[in-house]
Amino acid sequence: MAYANTFKRMEMKLLLDEEQYSKLREKIDSYMTADEYGVHTIMNIYFDNDNNDVIISSLSKPVYKEKLRLRAYGNVAEDNDEAFLEIKKKYRGVVHKRRLEMTYKELFDYAAGGIMPDISENQRQVFSEIEYFRKRLGLKPKIVICYDRQAFFGNDDKEFRMTFDSNIRSRRTDVDLRKGDFGELLNKQPYKILEIKTTGAVPLWLVKFLSENKIYASTFSKYGNIFLNEVKTNKACKKSLNKIQNRREKECFQA
Repeated sequence: MAYANTFKRMEMKLLLDEEQYSKLREKIDSYMTADEYGVHTIMNIYFDNDNNDVIISSLSKPVYKEKLRLRAYGNVAEDNDEAFLEIKKKYRGVVHKRRLEMTYKELFDYAAGGIMPDISENQRQVFSEIEYFRKRLGLKPKIVICYDRQAFFGNDDKEFRMTFDSNIRSRRTDVDLRKGDFGELLNKQPYKILEIKTTGAVPLWLVKFLSENKIYASTFSKYGNIFLNEVKTNKACKKSLNKIQNRREKECFQA
């Protein structure tokens, strides 16, 4: 696969039921083309610390947030498979994503164990950002999140993309993509999660379709929803969530 390693774009998420998805898939055939990989599996390791600071910050809906994840494609990662260690920053809806591209073993050994990889000159800036973030918060492999995706790109604008995600599953044990893509299915997940990714304006045909079918932007987060489900049974997660609620109550009182 060939991927860009630096992105700056707008991203929107929308939740679709089966009927909405069916209508949209029929509609986009005139405007977009499915990428060559078809429906494929994306495997991720999300990094956090023992206090769950990254996901807590994300759930509190800050103006600025960032996360670190290790990504590979397929149902299982091998040592020499292509993989990406990504730092993703979002400010007022604009996403900046920068990533290192190496073998899975190199990236896992670094991000999980601090074993320094061989960094080329053109990767040093990205590596420095990741290293600072990782050390500042004491990040470590926290959770595996996998899902199935189909992607489309615009016929007139190749930078305009839409992806449909489903079958979200996760695990807190065996946090290594070499173990495969198994995990517990997210409870009550949407039929499809639509992500719209663009460096410019959303096409008028799509704006019209979404409006006519009452499909609206959502703040849905895969990691966030998994964490909130865990709160019901995990005391450590519940304690972390209480920090969010206490913070919001304090902000309301001060306001």
